[in-house]
Amino acid sequence: MAKLKVHSGAAKRFKKTGSGYKRKSAHKSHILTKMTTKRKRQLRGTSAVHPSDQILVDRLLRN
Repeated sequence: MAKLKVHSGAAKRFKKTGSGYKRKSAHKSHILTKMTTKRKRQLRGTSAVHPSDQILVDRLLRN
């Protein structure tokens, strides 16, 4: 039987940590000129994936 493939889109968006997964904030890719500096600053950095979504991310990443 063939090996199962990892969802390549999810592999680019989530990183495994000791307690779960980390993710980046959305809405920070383009058209940033109209966004306030405060909003852009708050979208910096990473946050943890919510526990209810961890099952879905597990399935996408085949862990």
